[in-house]
Amino acid sequence: MQRGGGQEAGRAAAPGQAAASAAPTDGDSGTPGSRPRYPRFRLGDSRSGDPEPAPPRASARFPDTAPTVGTPPRRPGAPAQTPTETTTRLRPVPAETEDEPTPEPASRTHVPTPRPDPAFSWGTPDPDPPASPAGVRPRVSFGEPEGYDGLARPRRLGGRPRPQALAAAVCLVLGVGLLTGAVTGSWLAGDSGDDGARSAYTEAGELWHSVPVDELFPPTVQGKGAGPGGADRTWTRVAVAPDGACAGAFDRLLAKVLDPVGCARLLRATYTDATQSHVTTVGLLFTKADAAAMTSLAGRFEKEGLGRRTDLVPLPYAAEHTVAEGFGARQRASWTVSVLTDAPVVVYAVSGWADDRTVDVPEPAEEAVESGATSAPAQAGLGHEAKGLADRVERALRKNVGAPTEHPS
Repeated sequence: MQRGGGQEAGRAAAPGQAAASAAPTDGDSGTPGSRPRYPRFRLGDSRSGDPEPAPPRASARFPDTAPTVGTPPRRPGAPAQTPTETTTRLRPVPAETEDEPTPEPASRTHVPTPRPDPAFSWGTPDPDPPASPAGVRPRVSFGEPEGYDGLARPRRLGGRPRPQALAAAVCLVLGVGLLTGAVTGSWLAGDSGDDGARSAYTEAGELWHSVPVDELFPPTVQGKGAGPGGADRTWTRVAVAPDGACAGAFDRLLAKVLDPVGCARLLRATYTDATQSHVTTVGLLFTKADAAAMTSLAGRFEKEGLGRRTDLVPLPYAAEHTVAEGFGARQRASWTVSVLTDAPVVVYAVSGWADDRTVDVPEPAEEAVESGATSAPAQAGLGHEAKGLADRVERALRKNVGAPTEHPS
C-alpha cells in the first residue's frame, strides 16, 4: 500500500511542478508572469512528459491553405478579372482593355509662353520693339553667308584646300613656267616662228642679186612629161635680158594691175624647144610688197580672173640674132601668170611661134592644156610650153631660198 501511496503522491506532485515550471520568469529572479531572457530548450523525449512543440508559422512553402491556381489576389480598387488564358508559369494574362482618357483637372494655371529676345533672334521680330534713343543706331547682326559648290554641297569656309584645287594650281604654275621658258628661249635665240617666216620671205625677195643667173634661168631646162599627152620637153636658153626696172616691160593695163605691189627688179630670159619651132619668154618680177599685199593681189587674180583676160598678156623679150628675134606683141599665142604669196615674186611666161606667125586671139595656158582644146595654140602645144617652163623656173626659185649664196671653189 505504501508503494501505491507513493505513486499517487508522485502523480499529484507532478502537475504542480509542471505548472510551476511552465510559468515564465523574468531573468534570474524567477518572477512569475515574465518571459525568461534566455529560454532553455531541451530535446524532446518520447518517454518524457513534455508537451509537443508548436507547428511552424505559415509561409510560402507551408501555406495554411492550398493555393488557388489562376486567381491572384485582388488589389484594392482594381476591376474584377475574368477567366483568361494563363502562361506556362500559371500567371494570368489580363484581357486587353482600352486606355481610359485621363481626366484633366478642373482648373489649370495658365503659364505665359516667353517670347524670344529680338537681339538674339533673326527670324522672329519683336512685335513691340523698344524705341531707340535719338542719335543711336540700332544694333543689327548678320549671319555668315553659306556658299555652295557645283554639286549643291555647302562650301567649306577655310580649312585645307580640296585636292582638285591643288592639282589645278600645280598645272597652272607648270603651264606658266613652260610658256615663260619658251618665250625666253626664243628671245635669247633672236628669232621666232614668225621671224623665220619673214626672214624667208625677205630672203626670197633678194635672190635677184644674190643668186647667179644660171641658177634662176638654167641654160637647159628639162620638162619631163610637160608636153602634150605627157611627152617630155627640153628647153634651151637663147637670150637673157639685162635686169632692170619694169618700164616698158608690160602693157599699160597690166602695169596698172601690178602697180600696187611695186617693182623692185625684173629678170627675163627666152627659151626655145628642141626643134626650135616655138619660143617662150619667162620672167621673174620681184616686188616691193609685203606678204599681205601679195596675198591680196593673188586673191584678186583668182577672184576677177585676171589671168585669163587677153588684154593682160605680158610682153615677150625678142633678142636680136636669135630664133626669137621676131617674137613681138602680135606673136603672143598663150601665157600664164602666177602671183606667189610666200615670196614677193610674180612668175609669168608667154609663148609663140618661132617663124614670126601672128595670132589674132591668144589663149590662156590653163585652157590650152585642157583635153579636147581645138584652138591653134592648143593644137601646137604652146599652152604646155608656157605653163611647163614657168613651173620649172618657179621650182628653181624656191630651191634657192635658204641655200648658201657663195659656193666653194
